[in-house]
Amino acid sequence: MKKELICISCPRGCHLSAEYGEDQKITVTGNVCPRGKVYAVQELTDPRRTVTAVMKTDDPAMPYIAVRTDAPFPKNAIASLLNRLYKKTVHLPVSRGEIIWADVDGSGINIVSSETV
Repeated sequence: MKKELICISCPRGCHLSAEYGEDQKITVTGNVCPRGKVYAVQELTDPRRTVTAVMKTDDPAMPYIAVRTDAPFPKNAIASLLNRLYKKTVHLPVSRGEIIWADVDGSGINIVSSETV
């Protein structure tokens, strides 16, 4: 399996080519710095993304609040996470960076407020 990627680890944006070899070892070409290889291997083996969303609040004057994960979340679990986030209610007041939902699914990743309300 071969995959073409653009590295997002630094501003350079290297065009990477990552491929599984016959021995299941991943070969990465096109990276200028070592972060490109790390990014490509991560993207092939366990892709993750920072998730941003809005959650309902208990205050009619501010019905929604912006939230995000404090670390990249497994890409294949994002849809499930969003479905659950949209069903929860945040009790105001909250401060920017405050943990809204700790250790989601035992992942060590938290949902935090993106704003102070």
